[in-house]
Amino acid sequence: MSAAPSVLFDAPGPRARLRNHFFTAIVVVLVAAGLWLTISAFADKGQFAADKWTPFLEASVWETYLLPGLRGTIVAALLSIVLALVLGMIFGVLRLSEHRPVRWFASVVVELSRAIPVLILMIFLFAVFAEYDLFKSDDLALAAVVTALTIYNGSVIAEIVRAGIRSLPRGQTEAAVALGLRKNQLMRLILLPQAITAMLPALISQMVVALKDSALGYQITYVEIVRSGQQLGSSESNTIPALMVVALVMILLNSLLTFVATQVERRLRTRKKKGTAVLAADSVVTDAAPGVDIAKR
Repeated sequence: MSAAPSVLFDAPGPRARLRNHFFTAIVVVLVAAGLWLTISAFADKGQFAADKWTPFLEASVWETYLLPGLRGTIVAALLSIVLALVLGMIFGVLRLSEHRPVRWFASVVVELSRAIPVLILMIFLFAVFAEYDLFKSDDLALAAVVTALTIYNGSVIAEIVRAGIRSLPRGQTEAAVALGLRKNQLMRLILLPQAITAMLPALISQMVVALKDSALGYQITYVEIVRSGQQLGSSESNTIPALMVVALVMILLNSLLTFVATQVERRLRTRKKKGTAVLAADSVVTDAAPGVDIAKR
């Protein structure tokens, strides 16, 4: 049984397949050689010696360094992700407004927020918060990290929301308007629920970005896992092993976040296929415009 032809590209012929296998083998060999050279260099410098890894078996090391850093990373990431989702939803909808001033204002805010590097934004906000004493000294770094991540990721999510809503069939909007739904009802009950399901893969990627970018907070003295790993490396004279452990923890965190978000996406898509997410007609027209009586249709 022959394989179905791809709609994205022409199926390669015998020579093309042979060439692809050849280049793939070269890349695999180069990657393996790079890993071997890296591991050998670390081994020559004694980075795999037992005395550099035994501190990770002590509970006091985790309680003093890694667990507080991990808690700081999770707190900053969760706060920024939740706030960025809210901010992104608001500005994504505003960018679709029929009022030109509102649309222009939202566009300027989103484009400006996307253009500023996150690290520069963190440093600037940290200086502003400290200058005007807007937060307690213990919360200055956390506030700057969360605010910067919220602004940047919120602007990206706003574009994702706008693209997701625009990808929906225009007939749904026309049908909702014909039923007498107001604009806020159309957006809240019809467009956003469907767009969120379509946007979930991109939203998952942005959540992972927010989690990784929280590590930039070490530049403004925020206690997160990268800064804790550096402090641990300085204390135990095992900087490379400490950063390896931190990298492993970050990989596990990102994988866990991706897994959870993917399960949510799969469940929402399954519900959509089964039709369980369809709203009842009476709930949709609760605040319908005067003169609209669905019962008589």
